[in-house]
Amino acid sequence: MSRKYFGTDGIRGRVGEFPITPDFVMRLGYAAGRVLTRMDHHLVPGTKPTVIIGKDTRISGYMFESALQAGLCAAGVNVRLTGPLPTPAIAHITRAQRAQAGIVISASHNPFEDNGIKFFSAQGAKLPDEVELEIEEELDKPMELVLSEQLGRVKRIDDAAGRYIEFCKSTFPNALDLRGLKIVLDCAHGATYHVAPPVFHELGAMVTSIGNQPNGLNINLNAGSTHPEALCKAVVAEQADLGIAFDGDGDRVVMVDSHGNLLDGDQLLYIIAMHRKQRDRLGGGVVGTLMTNLALEHALAKAEIPFQRAKVGDRYVLELLNANGWQVGGENSGHILCLDKHSSGDGIIAALQVLFALHASNQTLAQLRASLPLYPQVLINVKVAQRLNLDDNAEVQAVVKAAEQTLNGSGRVLLRASGTEPKIRVMVEGQDRALVQELAEQIAAVVKRVTS
Repeated sequence: MSRKYFGTDGIRGRVGEFPITPDFVMRLGYAAGRVLTRMDHHLVPGTKPTVIIGKDTRISGYMFESALQAGLCAAGVNVRLTGPLPTPAIAHITRAQRAQAGIVISASHNPFEDNGIKFFSAQGAKLPDEVELEIEEELDKPMELVLSEQLGRVKRIDDAAGRYIEFCKSTFPNALDLRGLKIVLDCAHGATYHVAPPVFHELGAMVTSIGNQPNGLNINLNAGSTHPEALCKAVVAEQADLGIAFDGDGDRVVMVDSHGNLLDGDQLLYIIAMHRKQRDRLGGGVVGTLMTNLALEHALAKAEIPFQRAKVGDRYVLELLNANGWQVGGENSGHILCLDKHSSGDGIIAALQVLFALHASNQTLAQLRASLPLYPQVLINVKVAQRLNLDDNAEVQAVVKAAEQTLNGSGRVLLRASGTEPKIRVMVEGQDRALVQELAEQIAAVVKRVTS
């Protein structure tokens, strides 16, 4: 059974367009509350489930926060509010407070006009598909409020940011510090703006922050992990050792070396994996995705590190890690999971793991970056007016087959539908950049034509 509203990362869309409307979000809160009440068999009789709600810095977050708490309270669920905090912070606080679930109001790296709802289980992981399906089934039923004496209550967690800051710091070795390191942070005018700078500063680094003035409308605007150009310039201008950029909700990270060169998620994942391999702390193999650069796969094989690809989406990376009993995985977009440190992908914690590797190797980020030269990879996002079954379209399959024959085993072609946007993602990689660009443009043109 396919999901009607949930994508690979919760429910997301343009604010004011169904389903990202106040009335739907209120019903979503109620439906989730009903499911949670039925699910939790460990509640003491007469007590209510508790749900943690956090958000990023979008202006629409206020509206959806109120709608969610209304729906949850109507279902007899208590609510605890954190205010603006990174998505992984909500996963941590949900676990730490023994809550039944966590909810994040965020559209991650999307512009402020979008918003979304993400759920975490009591264990701080994304909800299983079957639970999301159960919530969707409940959405089709009428709202029936519990008795007045059974309504939920709402309270604010006043020290939520401080708790998360201390948690992040606890994942860095106690015997080490960041003294002597000059870092530029780009917080994307998002949820990390008031927590990332204290983490790195309190560990001893000299910190300069950009993208730390959110106004509700500027989240991800020419800033953060999806627009790292400003960070690249700032690192060079400040003569910093490195730069770190998060996305709007803080679960992605990319980094910049002292020369202003960007390191994506694949390169950061490689640094973390190799450091753990050298310390005999890798805990198995590494999980990437269908989008992971082929160079990473080849480099891990050379180091005799097992590697597997999951579907795109950190939830699928997590599922494969758990199935294998492994600890480290991630995406080239900057979602990186270190399951011995956190149950969720966390940009701040991943960056700290890279800094741990720098400290242990006594090398610069530029030197570690040179250890994994990536193959040229071209990604073209094709906006589509209608859904298309790519496997059944003869024109699309013909142009893909021709591209694969041209690459002759030295590269890859991947087409996939976005789980969060009306787009087909066309990716081609290989060792000849000009050829890769040409093939990607040819395939994208065909996809655009057959979907228009």
